Amino acid sequence: MTRLIVAAGGGGDAVAAAMLHAALYGDEDQAVILTYAWDRLLIDPLPGPRGADGFTGLEPVTQSVWSVPAEAQPIAPAGSTLPRLASELPHTLALLDPHQGAEGITRQLEELVSHLAPASIDLLDVGGDILAQGDEPTLKSPLADALTLAACCQVNAPIRLLVSGPGLDGEISPDDLRPLFSTPVHTFTAEDVETIGSILEWHPSEATAMLAATARGARGICEVRDAGLPVPLTDEGPTVHQVDLDDAVSRNSLARAIMTTTTLDEAEAHSREICGFSEIDYERNKAAWLTERPPTKLDPDDVLSRLDQFQSEARTRGVTHTTFRHLTEALDLRGSQRDELRRLLIHSRPGQYDAPLWSIGA
Repeated sequence: MTRLIVAAGGGGDAVAAAMLHAALYGDEDQAVILTYAWDRLLIDPLPGPRGADGFTGLEPVTQSVWSVPAEAQPIAPAGSTLPRLASELPHTLALLDPHQGAEGITRQLEELVSHLAPASIDLLDVGGDILAQGDEPTLKSPLADALTLAACCQVNAPIRLLVSGPGLDGEISPDDLRPLFSTPVHTFTAEDVETIGSILEWHPSEATAMLAATARGARGICEVRDAGLPVPLTDEGPTVHQVDLDDAVSRNSLARAIMTTTTLDEAEAHSREICGFSEIDYERNKAAWLTERPPTKLDPDDVLSRLDQFQSEARTRGVTHTTFRHLTEALDLRGSQRDELRRLLIHSRPGQYDAPLWSIGA
């Protein structure tokens, strides 16, 4: 028996999909997780998502769908977490390619449904920005979720939309999401997290890291992203809710606008018009800025000194936790130095490691 899970925004949503599968379906069957190759710049220095032409070693599933095995490699200078993720998960990772717009994703889904005849199809989003209207001032990355939503609502098959970790992406308030929730599906536990625990030791996702942390009992305020966005860690964090797919489409103006798009550029133009920006433009600008910065060597004493200053200031803001991605940026380090920073901090101050987050301490 095969189940299909669509990771709405890619990245950590694919990791959360594996945790969801274990929690809801156990070991009775395997999943095909359809996900973007769209990593943050600290992993992939090229803006935007990678398509099938951005990898070597992919394996065909259908005419339009390729799987990403552990042996696959992104073509330099691109980077991707998917091959390593494939090596650590028992599931098949299928590449969701948005370069032919929502129509291309719809075609991919239709081919997969026909090929797999899955026992169930879940569309999973961590945080809830798939339910954005498009004009929220805190909205940062609506395009990926809008594309998957636009495609899923056009597929002639029953698809269940699930939102886990309401508000953990820092883009939509849980208060705005709560009225849209219908059936409570699950609340993740520390035991559920064990299925992906080793992955969270290296995967850079912030929302899924906070999802796991709240399932393990972390509570407080977590500072995330380059801008230091404060995200509450509450009892609502580890919950999973079902949302009516039609209600989501009615609410998401960008998803409605891009349903007939046949290129990513076309979808991106709609995002600029409706939301006032494109997240890929942001990545382009940041990537250009990063290339102008000379590489610096990580000096442990200097880093720990600056960490003390950061933590002192963070406490005055009421912050209790942060992510290693945010620490990397806050300490003025390169994304490529994230793992080195993480090892240094855990070795130097193991008591502050509240896996997979960093505890600011008292």
